[in-house]
Amino acid sequence: MTATTVPPAAAVTAAADERRSRLKLVLVLGSLIALGPLTIDLYLPALPSITQDLMTTEAAVQLTLTGTLLGVAMGQLVVGPLSDAFGRRTPLLVGVAVHVLASLLCMLAPTVEVLGGLRVLQGLGAAAASVTAMAVVRDRYTGIAAATVLSRLMLVLGAAPVLAPTLGGEILRYTDWRGVFGVLAAIGVVLVIVAAFALEETLPAERRRSGRFVGTLRTYRGLLRDRTYVGLILVAGLSMSALFAYVSGSSFILQDQYGLDEQQFGLAFGAGAVGLIGATQLNPRLLRTLQPQQVLTRSLVAGLAFSLVLLATASTGFGGLPGLLLPLWAVLATVGLAMPNTPALALSRHGEAAGTAAALLGATQFGVAALTAPFVGVLGNDGRAMALVVTAGMAGALAVLLLVVRPGSLVCEDTHQTTAR
Repeated sequence: MTATTVPPAAAVTAAADERRSRLKLVLVLGSLIALGPLTIDLYLPALPSITQDLMTTEAAVQLTLTGTLLGVAMGQLVVGPLSDAFGRRTPLLVGVAVHVLASLLCMLAPTVEVLGGLRVLQGLGAAAASVTAMAVVRDRYTGIAAATVLSRLMLVLGAAPVLAPTLGGEILRYTDWRGVFGVLAAIGVVLVIVAAFALEETLPAERRRSGRFVGTLRTYRGLLRDRTYVGLILVAGLSMSALFAYVSGSSFILQDQYGLDEQQFGLAFGAGAVGLIGATQLNPRLLRTLQPQQVLTRSLVAGLAFSLVLLATASTGFGGLPGLLLPLWAVLATVGLAMPNTPALALSRHGEAAGTAAALLGATQFGVAALTAPFVGVLGNDGRAMALVVTAGMAGALAVLLLVVRPGSLVCEDTHQTTAR
């Protein structure tokens, strides 16, 4: 008779400690990574009122969103190498402090041009939180373990852009658009306190890289020579552009074209979080039987199919508002599956420069989104224009994945690495 093996008490305790440590890390990083989406999206319900208050055009106000995206993209290119050179905590704290200052100044902006410039600065500060969070994950985890942790963070990164307008709509019940930026400043102050007391340094001194300009350029050059890595970050950017086409155009489309008020818009926008959140949390279960590259490929194929349905309903008006929103939410769900797997695959290739690799990934995501989002306005700021940009983003992401990345050639690292590095 074979005796049943009982795990030693020390092993059970160690496993429990690891679970608690991971939960704490996810909660801290999740709060930090939410700053970028909140900065981008919290003011969306107020875009029409900003247009009236600053006596400007819809296109000009939409460019303030583009400015934020560009700020986030550029900020990551700067903060990433700094975090590799000086550790994760210091660039993070300085960046979030810059965000707080910019948010306070946005409250006082007299013109749309000043607001646009301050939104760039605000994005620069918010970038520190997102790139640091990604780098910390790569400091500690690789392979499927990293994809699993990132799936938890994508719960925040995916939900925040969709829920932020709902929160923004509620804030506008009690204040005007300037008050929204006051709320963002308060959130930034809270995050500085959280980071200062709850986030440990994950990059020891012996693993830090030179912070010199030439060394930074050399690191970027090395990353850009990796065709697979470049393809993966382009996939991330193009799939993100589909999400931000919705973000940039939905306020005008749902309020002006379909007649929703600020609160109704916030609720309709927030309802899209269901599919996105559900997909990010389904991902760890899928990874029990599938590799990240398999989930990524299937999600982009489904995303393109749903986006074509969206284009058909938006162009014909079939189904009215539900005909627009249902296929759109389905596309968001497929983006929710792509979001954690793409960075997990990309960052697993360059653990020696995790901060810089995460920076280039994030910069590409927000940079491509910044370049594509204004096309919704250029093409007419209606449902068909948004559907065209969404479809183009999903088609481009799938094409790059199949032709450049070639998912069949990808090999994921150790599937169960969970120990601190």
